[in-house]
Amino acid sequence: MHSSVKSNEKSNIQSSVQLRKGQQSDLAALVRFNQAMALETENLSLDEILLTKGVNALLSEPEKGFYLVAEVEGEIVGSLMVTFEWSDWRALNYYWIQSVYIRPENRRQGIYGKLYQQVKTIAAQNGGAASFRLYVEQENTKAQQTYQALGMEQSYYLMYEEK
Repeated sequence: MHSSVKSNEKSNIQSSVQLRKGQQSDLAALVRFNQAMALETENLSLDEILLTKGVNALLSEPEKGFYLVAEVEGEIVGSLMVTFEWSDWRALNYYWIQSVYIRPENRRQGIYGKLYQQVKTIAAQNGGAASFRLYVEQENTKAQQTYQALGMEQSYYLMYEEK
């Protein structure tokens, strides 16, 4: 009985989730979500002024990418950012999914899956994508399981960077 109640709750949440592209009025919420995600995943406190500038730049310059937000009853419960990387080999953009954050009380309710499907829909409307990519912390096994359940696979590539 308990599992069917949880299943019904998940179904009700999923049906009440509204998705839309982020807009200027979402700036404060997106900054808060980014701060919470950085603290949770990397124990990192982000500079609020710099972060606000970064989020605002993406909201103001759609050629850089876009945010998607998930709302339940008018309240933002999750979001992600998509940026583009051009592939000369495939003559399409890679859609990089970044800054994924679902409020803790709204996790495991299928919200990320709906956001991801919307990214794929937007890509199809824009001529397709070379692929959909994201970074995930090596220790974040719950997120990895979610991505795998949605059809994503661990990439062949390793990442290097210089700061």
